[in-house]
Amino acid sequence: MNCIDLFAGAGGLSEGFHRAGFKFFAHVEMDEAACLTLKTRQAYFYLKRNNRLDIYINYVNGNISREEFYLQIPDNVFQSVINSEINKESINCIFKQIDRNRRGKDVDIIIGGPPCQAYSVIGRSRDPKGMADDKRNYLYKEYIKFLVKYSPKLFVFENVLGLLSAQNGLIFKNMKDEFKSAGYNIDYKVLNAKEFGVLEDRKRIILIGWREDINFKYPEFKIKDNKYTIKDLFSDLPFIKSGECINSYKTECTQCLKDTHIRAEDWNTLTQNISRPNNERDLEIYKLYMKTWNEEGRKLKYNELPEHLSTHSNKNSFLDRFNIVPYDKVCHTVVAHIAKDGHYYIHPDINQNRSITVREAARIQSFPDDYYFESSRTAAFKQIGNAVPPLMAEVIAKYLKKELNKH
Repeated sequence: MNCIDLFAGAGGLSEGFHRAGFKFFAHVEMDEAACLTLKTRQAYFYLKRNNRLDIYINYVNGNISREEFYLQIPDNVFQSVINSEINKESINCIFKQIDRNRRGKDVDIIIGGPPCQAYSVIGRSRDPKGMADDKRNYLYKEYIKFLVKYSPKLFVFENVLGLLSAQNGLIFKNMKDEFKSAGYNIDYKVLNAKEFGVLEDRKRIILIGWREDINFKYPEFKIKDNKYTIKDLFSDLPFIKSGECINSYKTECTQCLKDTHIRAEDWNTLTQNISRPNNERDLEIYKLYMKTWNEEGRKLKYNELPEHLSTHSNKNSFLDRFNIVPYDKVCHTVVAHIAKDGHYYIHPDINQNRSITVREAARIQSFPDDYYFESSRTAAFKQIGNAVPPLMAEVIAKYLKKELNKH
């Protein structure tokens, strides 16, 4: 099954579809750091196929530079990664690159979701014009051009819930009409990642379209009861404090980590387990939040903080500026804002007193420990927050592959 991933980000959707056996002609992404992550993931797959993962481990452990690492990988391994914005000026060039990669083969499925900031309810509330003038409102039109060009049997379009209400529903109505005009029937559901085995409460619209000549209906996914918690997910990770980095596991691989595809039994290389350095005021706030949570079972509100810790003048709104990742259940949604600060993702162990690490955030999103996020800690957090959880993508991909095989 052959696939194109548009607005690919760090590759969460791609990872799930790769596990289901899909082959990729292209991962198209404008962010340079995310493209480096995609390239490094392609290098990982190549080295794993050729029993040379020692080179990859040497790289992620920091023993060789990225340049030295990439020189050991054939150029054709990277050709599916296309670092480009998708717009009317670039699209023909992107088509040419994809056509070189596919060599006349059909595209079975297109996946991806345009950047969600223009549809986000929070983003619209902060913009005086409600994001009405944001060009990202209309990136779906670029997506449709790929449907018209390659006529895949199916497509998967992922986005935030705010898409349904953007411009009072007009954007979504026009989108559905234009998908229909392009020759596709569509259906959508609001799906929650936690119902797919992901240890995160993350609701997203998953829109699936199918060519008019294809007999298809939207899947009824079996809802999973999560038998694991964040405590299970973090159980093998070392004790670290604010600003520290310890890249070694404290225990062997657990059943939770096997079942969620986080860590293979033979994978013993922990990377990017680095915590932000926090100032003393933030650390004092974290402790107060944790103390209230542990002793009273509730979240502290910002206007309850002592005066010397309360730096924001607005005490009537945005009172949940800080939040705790709970040990005893799944995490709330990890979003890209985690790249700016970790206040909404305080580690549940009061003795560690810090926000979560890059690796912990990646695990919450169900990225495996052998997944390496490129460029910087800030870039890694942003890529993780914007991603589709691979475990959720894998379940969707396996169902769609089964349906595609019928045709």
